[in-house]
Order: sequence, then structure tokens, then C-alpha cells
Amino acid sequence: MSLRRYNTHKKAKETINDIYDNNENCLLIHYSCESFYDIKEGKTPRITSIAVRYLHTAQTKSFSIHKIAETKKIPLNNIADNFDTLEKEMLKEFFDFVKVHKDFKYIHWNMRDINYGFEALQHRANVLGVKNITEISDNNKFDLARLLIDKYGKGYASHPRLSSIIQMNNISTNNWLNGKDEADAFDNKEFVKLHQSTLAKVDIFENILKLVAEEKFINKSSWQEIHGLSVQGVYDILKNNWLVGFILFLVSTFVVIIIQALLKKFVPSFQF
Repeated sequence: MSLRRYNTHKKAKETINDIYDNNENCLLIHYSCESFYDIKEGKTPRITSIAVRYLHTAQTKSFSIHKIAETKKIPLNNIADNFDTLEKEMLKEFFDFVKVHKDFKYIHWNMRDINYGFEALQHRANVLGVKNITEISDNNKFDLARLLIDKYGKGYASHPRLSSIIQMNNISTNNWLNGKDEADAFDNKEFVKLHQSTLAKVDIFENILKLVAEEKFINKSSWQEIHGLSVQGVYDILKNNWLVGFILFLVSTFVVIIIQALLKKFVPSFQF
């Protein structure tokens, strides 16, 4: 443990608190897609649904192929035959939304690359011919999964971490699917089920963010793993704990009084 660990923890804490305290322009985002482990011929996974939640109001905007299919009077069992058209229209709606919200902060979970991430969404839109795609600046993307590692250390939860977090913190899992279940749902053409899981996950992310910001997040890390053994880390903990601070104030005041009394007794000429 070192000062570097303390600084990493501090920066993550400040970032999370800033998001939580200044949430008017913050969005939680997640999406579901075809399993990227079973894709053949190098094709990128199809996107089935995207959920975006306003952190300030908890209102959620969703984009899904089954909603597009409904508006186009396409039966659910015919979605697979019209996937390109439906996915393209869904991604067009999403990037129209991004254009209006391009300066917002996007809080996500591991959306980091072409396999699963913002780049994958852009790539699928390009492949399908969506025009005028607005790119989200990397400075406005905040990976909650990475922030938790930075704040609490790598051992804060068992793998898979999201499932462990949910269990440790008693977070509701209504409609939530893990990765394998989502892949099975796609194969079984259960697109509504996938969409419900996507909506459930942005709700879970909001719960996690709230618990972390309010220092109520239950995890497996020790104090040393979280803060490091730096002098600055110890000082920061004492400074931000009002009870410890108050006790230290009383102790230091008492010590000063004792020292003054001893000086007055043994050094009569001492002036306070």
C-alpha cells in the first residue's frame, strides 16, 4: 500500500461524489445485445435495446427493436426477419437522443470497447447506414465498474462483481438477467425480456451509485486495501469522520490545558 493507492481512492471518491451531487446533467446507460462470444466471421453483435436514465429525476428513456417493430406493425415472431431495419431505426433514435444530450455525463458499466461499448454502438450504426452520428466525448464517459475498483481496490467483490454487489447490498433484481441469460434470451428471440433486463440494470447502477456516494456500500475490502497506509490517508479518514474529529478535538484541548497548567506551575514567568 502506498500514497498512490490513497490518491487513486481519493480521485474515484471525488468523481463519484461530484456525479451524485451534481446530477442534473448525468445519465446512466446500458444496452443489451447478441452474445459477442458466439459471433462468427468477425461480425459485431446486433443491438437489441438501450436504456438511458436521468440521474436527477430517475426518468428512463428506452430504445428497443421490439418497440420499433410494434410501431411498424411487425409481429414479434418476425423480428429476426427484419432485424437490420429495426436495429437501424432504433440506433437512429438513440443517436438523435445523444445529439441533444452530447454534453451530458454518461455513467456506464464496462462499456469500453468494440466488443461491448460506445464504440460498438457507433460501429453498428455505421454498418447499418445511420447518418449524422453524434459521438460522445471520452471525457463525458464514466465507467462505474472501474470507479468502484479505484475507490475500494480490486478485491472489493467476488467475480462476477455485479452479481456479488447485488447480493452483498440486497439490491432488487427484478427482471435482471446475467450475461449468459441475456445471450440465451437473444437466441430464444425473447427481446422483451432482454429489454426489461436492460431497464433493470440502469436501476441497479443508480442504487449502487447512491450507496457508494452515501458511504453505505457494503464490500469485502479492508481499510488498508481501500485507503493504503499513507499518512495522508490516515489524516483524511480522521478529518472526514466527525465523531473521531470531535474526540481528537477534546483530547487535544485537554492536552493543551494540562501543558499550560504544568508550564504555569514550573515556569512562573511563562506568558500565555
